Amino acid sequence: MKKNKGSEKSKFSLWLLAWPIFIEQFLQFLLGSVDTLMVSRISDNAVAVVGFSNQLFNALTTLFATVASGAGIVIAQKIGSRKEEDARTVGIIAFNATGAIGLGLSILLIALPRPIARILQLPEELLPLAEVYISIVGGGMILTALMAVLSTAIRNTGNTKGPMMTAIGMNVIHIVMNYGFIFGAFGFPQWGLTGVAISTVVSRLLATIVLFVIFLGAFHRKIERKDFALFDRKLFKEILVIGWPLGVNSASWVFSQLAIFSFLAVLGSTELAARTYMNTLESFCFLLGFSLALAAQIQIAHLYGAGRTKEAYQAVFKVLAIGLPLVIVNAFILVVFGHNVLGLFTKDQDILALCGALLWLNLLLQPGKMVNMAIGNSLNAVGDTRYTMNISLIFMWVVATGCSYWLGVSLGYGIIAIYSCMIADEYIRAVLSFLRWRERKFLRMKEADMERTRTGDPAICV
Repeated sequence: MKKNKGSEKSKFSLWLLAWPIFIEQFLQFLLGSVDTLMVSRISDNAVAVVGFSNQLFNALTTLFATVASGAGIVIAQKIGSRKEEDARTVGIIAFNATGAIGLGLSILLIALPRPIARILQLPEELLPLAEVYISIVGGGMILTALMAVLSTAIRNTGNTKGPMMTAIGMNVIHIVMNYGFIFGAFGFPQWGLTGVAISTVVSRLLATIVLFVIFLGAFHRKIERKDFALFDRKLFKEILVIGWPLGVNSASWVFSQLAIFSFLAVLGSTELAARTYMNTLESFCFLLGFSLALAAQIQIAHLYGAGRTKEAYQAVFKVLAIGLPLVIVNAFILVVFGHNVLGLFTKDQDILALCGALLWLNLLLQPGKMVNMAIGNSLNAVGDTRYTMNISLIFMWVVATGCSYWLGVSLGYGIIAIYSCMIADEYIRAVLSFLRWRERKFLRMKEADMERTRTGDPAICV
């Protein structure tokens, strides 16, 4: 028994959780970068469409993030508290619910790509490209949904290597197919942006199949076909109690970003393309920091479930001590070399000039994002999801979105003002999240609950 406990403790150590997540996230970043680089060989308009469409897809993923994210935290907590069978059932429930939502989104995007793009203010000249890309990639939304829930469930059992290896395979296939479709290589037809969309869907389909196979054996007892009929109302409620604020929080961020993209679309295709290129470069800054934050969420949820509250409290500060210097150094490297990197994507001098100014603002943006990722994920891990939801709803929409429109569009200060508002939002929420974690509210509630269980005294409270 001691050996098993020691093995489990090692399995949920920060480093063992973080490095496969980092490689997986790096490969996802590579996937996006290669997409952008290859699509830029088609046209800057194609890049703008891909960037815009990805924001739309990210917004829609929040509809199933409620179930997937909530289930991941519940799985880690259940494993921490030695309730393996409950963890298995939660994984199955999440798979079924997320797949149903993803199927509905696929049908919607296949049926109404152009009206959706018009509603979101995409410039008229980009609509033909957007219609093709949104209908094909959006039609595969069910695959995105299943990949999200499968990866999350697998990671939260402590197996972060499985999703990593799957990401490697998916990226290789996607890059090869992209190259073939864009340049007519390897016997592929030269289908441009249509080919890129097909490549995306095919690579995701293969990744979903692999993740599903891993998922079947991820828990203490193998999942069989008959098990997919399992449903437990109490466990589903646990998922939703933690998950619905996560979904709202995620939706708040993604839809605010989508709104900001629509503001940029009003400013013009140059600003839209510049923001798309910057999204690619910014990802480089926080990859390792985000991986550490995600690993900390899994670790803290496990520690919280096991009742090891002091270790859970200290874990977030270890992440910040490592993550903050990393994102600052990475952001500074981009300031120095970013212009050269951007030259690989576009030769448009107006776009390059805009991105050059945004690189300096990115140096201010990243530390705030790192604190939000680390502490926000930690608050979520212990179930304090309503707080992160509340501050997101207030400050993302008032500061990041509302002030962006006021300063950037109404007063005409453009993309620089929009970035400044995004920076202000990150720092306000970072400070509030830090103060909330210092209160230890949910950790003290857990300690009181453990004391009640130990003494049998229901009167003990926080």
